[in-house]
Amino acid sequence: MAYDTILLSREDGIAVIKFNRPKALNAINPDVVREMNQALGEIEEDPTVKVLVLTGEGDKAFVAGADISHMVNLTPLQAREFSRAGQEMMFRMERLPVPVVACVNGFALGGGTEIAMSCDFIYAAERAKFGQPEITLGIIPGFGGTQRLSRLVGKAMAKELCMTGAMIGAKEAREIGLVNRVFPDDALWEETLKAAKKIASMGKFSLRSVKECIDRGYDVDLRDGCHMEADAFGLCMVSPDGKEGMSAFLEKRKPEFKGERF
Repeated sequence: MAYDTILLSREDGIAVIKFNRPKALNAINPDVVREMNQALGEIEEDPTVKVLVLTGEGDKAFVAGADISHMVNLTPLQAREFSRAGQEMMFRMERLPVPVVACVNGFALGGGTEIAMSCDFIYAAERAKFGQPEITLGIIPGFGGTQRLSRLVGKAMAKELCMTGAMIGAKEAREIGLVNRVFPDDALWEETLKAAKKIASMGKFSLRSVKECIDRGYDVDLRDGCHMEADAFGLCMVSPDGKEGMSAFLEKRKPEFKGERF
């Protein structure tokens, strides 16, 4: 279907969503949340998609936060509903059965940092900027920023960033564990696509299993997490992709994964 605030494309197992409000630095409003949910539903139902990449249209911003012009007149109940809608969008991205990569090409502030943190990992351009500046507006992050940031960089660093509203560069974001890799501005997309193609060459069921084991295991004790891993390991072993991968190894050929579960 056609979208107004995002662009969705799919090719060779890779889906790409671009936030498409460049004049507003791709700021989030209810229309973006609604269209993102529709696009994520399309991806969930498409068996050919093996990885999703998120990025921003234009060369200035990934997502430069929520649209203040929308938020300024919200009632407390409306603000809570907007927050919960954004949070549910993030949870839906985390639950996607395929890896999600953030390709941060510019400003990722407020909701932009929150969206990036909801992805499985983040690649950033050298010019990228991250931060939770909501405190400078007299408010706090509302799309999960206080929760995911502390889990990624630790409580003290999360408190500093959320309490000062500081904006940090891509290099510092990598140093504190927020970003996986930083690339020259003109190489970011090529490097992100290279990683997406490598991921897309793997078995879809095993990719899903890795994502589920790491995400679900993060909040349980080590023994329960390892039991979860053993269950997934057993299922992968008898899946068509598992059998194909091991057969290809023994036969010294490249595997041809079909993405079938059983």
